Amino acid sequence: SEVRSMREVRSMRLSHFLARSPSVIKTESFRVFISTWNVGGNTPTAELNLDDFIPADDHSDIYVLGFQEIVPLNAGNVLVIEDNEPAARWLALINRTLNRTVDGDADIFCHKPSLSLDSTSSRSSSNLDASFSNRSGSAIFQSSLKSIRKPYMPTQRKLLKICNCSVEMPRKSYKDACFGCPQAHINETDSSEEDEVDDRSNNASGYVVDGVISSASASSDQLKYNLVSCKRMVGIFVTVWAKKELVPHIGHVRTSCVGRGVMGYLGNKGCISVSMTLHQTSFCFICSHLASGEKEGDELRRNSDVLEILRATQFPRICRRAGQRIPEKIIDHDRVIWLGDLNYRISLSYEDTKKLLTENNWDALFQKDQLNTERDSGRVFRDWSEEKIYFAPTYKYTFNSDSYSGETATSKKKRRTPAWMF
Repeated sequence: SEVRSMREVRSMRLSHFLARSPSVIKTESFRVFISTWNVGGNTPTAELNLDDFIPADDHSDIYVLGFQEIVPLNAGNVLVIEDNEPAARWLALINRTLNRTVDGDADIFCHKPSLSLDSTSSRSSSNLDASFSNRSGSAIFQSSLKSIRKPYMPTQRKLLKICNCSVEMPRKSYKDACFGCPQAHINETDSSEEDEVDDRSNNASGYVVDGVISSASASSDQLKYNLVSCKRMVGIFVTVWAKKELVPHIGHVRTSCVGRGVMGYLGNKGCISVSMTLHQTSFCFICSHLASGEKEGDELRRNSDVLEILRATQFPRICRRAGQRIPEKIIDHDRVIWLGDLNYRISLSYEDTKKLLTENNWDALFQKDQLNTERDSGRVFRDWSEEKIYFAPTYKYTFNSDSYSGETATSKKKRRTPAWMF
């Protein structure tokens, strides 16, 4: 019949449309470099070379660099004082390493400070040089971390924290609006409340470090890598850097801290988690410092830390994309990477561990690795994966040497069995 014929034509047209217009998902490959370092409460000097920590021949798109114990974990640092000088030094050193010039700048800290330099990298390094050489007494570094990080961040740094969804969403109210959508987007020249506080508490032209003014308003367009996120909790410190051309595609940057130290709450142990999106893929980076101790049963405390971090970590809600909610919990992300000082030990005596070390028998050591056994048992990190280990245990070396602390310890109480804890 004529009606049946019309239905068949419509059906054919619809089928033709669906066949010719498939849902296309474009994928791109990016290289992410992850590194972690427990620096044992030691503040870096200008002479520290980070080429072993961040290889010069590595050209990753994103760098996630985590630190533990950037300050000594004493009562003053845990309960009272926020000393941001170590964080400032690490930021300047990382910036010097990632944004090195083509001809090299090994003497970048040796020139005189100048406010007329037109490179943010040079300005920051000059300032660090002056800060290192002009320290007097035990003055506390009072500048906030928010002001310290400004020179390394993109000019429109507040855009990192908002939604950059590609799909427009209806604006019901100011609180429900997706700030990435044109109709809800605030003026890019406006300052967020956080930035306004920083501006009121610092000089209009910059911030003061040991009496030396460093420009915070200078453009960071000359930097190859920009600081995307930076957060500190007592001794835990994490930074995320990205190539300048990737920054416009990064959004929803949020952080969450969970303290697991003294009383199960304070920040001498715990984690800092960073959530962000790159294009339409969500990432979560967890930088942690778990419970220490090599007594039998201490691994259960570390398991408890992991489970509490997964439970308690909560990222602020920013917006919702059509059909998909921006992750607010760790396990909701597309890609999750856990780094840090996890403190899991090798369940062997010092003598047995030392014997396998001399034989370079990593496989036998790995079979006794607590993180490996706890994961295999399903008690923690179930369904998580770890790459094969091809290197010797990294814990615990005598300061400024290649010898394990147990080789030089005069007392068994001070001796530590080597282990992979990162």
